[in-house]
Amino acid sequence: MKTIKYNLTNKLTVKPITVNDILESKIDGRKITMLTAYDHLLTKILDQSGIDILLVGDSLSNVIQGNYTTIPVTMQQMLYHSKIVSRTAKRALVVGDMPFMSYQINPEEALRNAGRFMKEGGVNAVKLEGGREVAPQVEKIVQAGIPVMGHIGLTPQSVNITGFKVQGKTEAAVRKLISDAIALEDAGVFSIVLEGIPTEAARRITQHVKVPTIGIGAGIHCDGQVLVTYDMLGFTDFKGKFVKRYSLIKDIISDAANSYISDVHEEKFPTAEFSYNIEIQEEDLDKIAEEIRYGDSEVFDDLF
Repeated sequence: MKTIKYNLTNKLTVKPITVNDILESKIDGRKITMLTAYDHLLTKILDQSGIDILLVGDSLSNVIQGNYTTIPVTMQQMLYHSKIVSRTAKRALVVGDMPFMSYQINPEEALRNAGRFMKEGGVNAVKLEGGREVAPQVEKIVQAGIPVMGHIGLTPQSVNITGFKVQGKTEAAVRKLISDAIALEDAGVFSIVLEGIPTEAARRITQHVKVPTIGIGAGIHCDGQVLVTYDMLGFTDFKGKFVKRYSLIKDIISDAANSYISDVHEEKFPTAEFSYNIEIQEEDLDKIAEEIRYGDSEVFDDLF
């Protein structure tokens, strides 16, 4: 019974998860789980594991492309990865992360690019960063029938202004966050990511909005949680205070690669178990090789 109560996907054993299911989760008290995905194999594993939402995050700029920030990743690159994840996922709700400058210019530009995420990327919804200042963009996109996930607090696309630091540590900052969350709710978002926010501040935001909040470094009181999958798996060197490593994939891969290198150098791989046989005697093979090597044209013609 516990798994049915706390795992949204157990309620939806066949049907794909929808935006309405995410909205209902807050009413029913079911915690939402979200992880990032960028490729076919990882998406398949996470989807089959029962994750509720797969975010094609602009964090791929960091973990896939090796950039320091999320700013360099382009629309075309985001669409490429979104298409892969959307095609692979069968149950999870897929959300495409709108990259830097794909929605900030004006509501019309935001709608145009959100539409591309739906048509070309195949996602179920889009996510964009910002509070009251992007409410017009959110409203425009939602009015066109495209679900939007909001994102306030530490917003990585604004790193050059805010830096990578916790937001909402003063009374004025908390007031702004609550105001931003309400503005996004009024604009039509179906959920809001709260990133890098003190636990009690995130709790107040969660209490004062009707849509689910999904925390990352925002404490236990959010309606759900999200992590960058590569961080959670121990794939990266990044170890933020808010990241719990559920595995050490980096060490597993490194150990496997070292073992492979050692086996090749010591001629322990490939053994007969991993090799193919041929139904020709060794002396005949030697004869064929010598004839071809020294130019016996008849043998050569027979082979081709």
